[in-house]
Amino acid sequence: MQQCVQPKAEPIWVPSQQRVESSNLHQFIQHINIQGHDIHNYAELHKWSIENPRDFWLETWQFCDVIGYMGECIAGEGLPKWGEHAPSRDTIWFPQAQLNYAENLLSYAFQAPSDIAIWFTNERGEQQTLTWQELCDKVSIVQQWLEQQGISQGDVVAGYLPHMPETVIAMLATTSLGAIWTSTSPDFGTESVVERFGQVQPKVLFCCNGYQFNGKAFPMGEKNRAIIDALPSLKATCQIDYLPLVEQDNSGQLTEWQSVMADFIPHALHYQRISFNDPLFVLYSSGTTGKPKCIVHSVGGITLNHLKEHQLHSDIQPKDRVFYYTTCGWMMWNWHVSALASGATLVIFDGSPMYPDQNVLWQLAEKAEVSLFGTSAKYLEALQKGEFNALQQFDLSPLKTLCSTGSVLYPQQFDYVYNDIKQDLHLASISGGTDICGCFVIGNPISAVYRGECQSAALGLDVAVFNEHGESVVAERGELVCRNSFPNQPLGFWHDDGERYHNAYWAKFTNTWHHGDDVEQTVSGGMVFYGRSDATLNPGGVRIGTAEIYQQVNQLDGVIDSIAVSRHVDGDEKIVLFVQLKPECKLDEQLALRIRTTLKAKCSPRHVPSEIYSLSEIPKTKSGKLVELAVKQVLHGLEVKNQGAIANPWVLEEVADFAQR
Repeated sequence: MQQCVQPKAEPIWVPSQQRVESSNLHQFIQHINIQGHDIHNYAELHKWSIENPRDFWLETWQFCDVIGYMGECIAGEGLPKWGEHAPSRDTIWFPQAQLNYAENLLSYAFQAPSDIAIWFTNERGEQQTLTWQELCDKVSIVQQWLEQQGISQGDVVAGYLPHMPETVIAMLATTSLGAIWTSTSPDFGTESVVERFGQVQPKVLFCCNGYQFNGKAFPMGEKNRAIIDALPSLKATCQIDYLPLVEQDNSGQLTEWQSVMADFIPHALHYQRISFNDPLFVLYSSGTTGKPKCIVHSVGGITLNHLKEHQLHSDIQPKDRVFYYTTCGWMMWNWHVSALASGATLVIFDGSPMYPDQNVLWQLAEKAEVSLFGTSAKYLEALQKGEFNALQQFDLSPLKTLCSTGSVLYPQQFDYVYNDIKQDLHLASISGGTDICGCFVIGNPISAVYRGECQSAALGLDVAVFNEHGESVVAERGELVCRNSFPNQPLGFWHDDGERYHNAYWAKFTNTWHHGDDVEQTVSGGMVFYGRSDATLNPGGVRIGTAEIYQQVNQLDGVIDSIAVSRHVDGDEKIVLFVQLKPECKLDEQLALRIRTTLKAKCSPRHVPSEIYSLSEIPKTKSGKLVELAVKQVLHGLEVKNQGAIANPWVLEEVADFAQR
């Protein structure tokens, strides 16, 4: 089988012995070995974690200092056994445990109340820092206001907000009461917001009067009023005056954030501890193929898994400065804010990562002394194409880890990071999803990094690659699966009897989570990603991952981005490629020939598109992911039912122009 990505056998980075020995993961291994085990490396630790799930998750709870009553670890041993429309898994994790998410996130305030908990800035240059004590005080005030609105355990509170301190405060106040938090970002249109929040019926909404992105102001008054009118479940709405010089709403529908801050005196926070398997967050699928699925995550699963991923995999330690470029409509927001539970400072930026120029996030990284920098693969690709060099311009000495997710990180982006960002750096290409609000494949700080590979399967997760017969394969492309139960499996979908949930993840392979990624497990234990399985191309019966095409095409001069789909013709498929070009470039015969020649030489003749067209932009979701399925639907004359989930839906009209060609 011909493939584009061929990772090198030699590692591109190896941690120093000092780095290994100072890591949380090394300390965890020592802690396990004291109890009579003989574990020497990550592979052995991972094997132990999936063979001894009870011991592993108990030890993780204790090592990461989870606050709460633990009780027994597992009820109902073994793999999940799914019956007809079964609503939940057979394995119940920590059935007696009682804990509170906000209590875990704010626990460091007792140790260092005057340390910085949040470091915030935006593209307007506004800056704000909050100490742990100041954060607790503000959470206390909002907690009191929410109680005044009648919010208690099990109620839903929604945020239609940018990633900013007030959003974190509102979420912590909500979850401190045992209530459920759900959010999306203000760039979502009214219809998309109502499609999401309308399903979960929030009692309280937090919103803002406007925001700025890429130098342009976006007032939110009209959208806020439309959403309030469309959500009869709302008992109260709190608006944050974030955008200056915006006309005030005098309709009486809104409570002003500043009024809330002025009306209450901070008290000692109280926390409603709830069951490990009670709901904490509702996250949403992209909704590009229909109504968004409301994915319900548990308080215990999120708390325990995020602590594992932060402390063991990402080596986040107290006083570290953790930055992730994300919006509140992406699961990485939930992942980012959980870093508070490890005693880390949240470094937050709201705005365009390229405004006013490419320096903006790296200026922040230098000034805030960021130790973990999280971003998307597309951002790194854009920096590489712009020949941006952070190594020569900024002091990034505190930076230990760079995380990349959202799409495939190509081998040349690995080269770029080590050549132009920092040489001694743990580059962690991570992959999971909204489905688990975490990672199946992730980094670890004690192992080598190989060019083009995600480092390793996450601890406690029996991740494998299955071929079409459901057989585990290595060094062969197939489907990413997980063969065991784990605490952060979602509780299910909101108002679902289990049928949609079962069909989404469990219907393809017996007792096995099918994630829908086209991958290959390497002999080094890493994972190479080729794209989503449902976007895989199959011309002439040859399986081709779209990432193989993007890896080559996006490097070409004049090409900003691309998207490839298949068109069904006479019982076969042919590849149709759309490209976004720089303003000074045009799609002429010479460029089309260069694209085809490159793909033929670097990949195979099967990768060469039959048709190439130019678009003004490449269609993407709000979180920057390509929407291959929507483009394919338009190309075949089908209706895209939920265009509100797409950031630039007007581009689909351009795609439609090529449907009959």
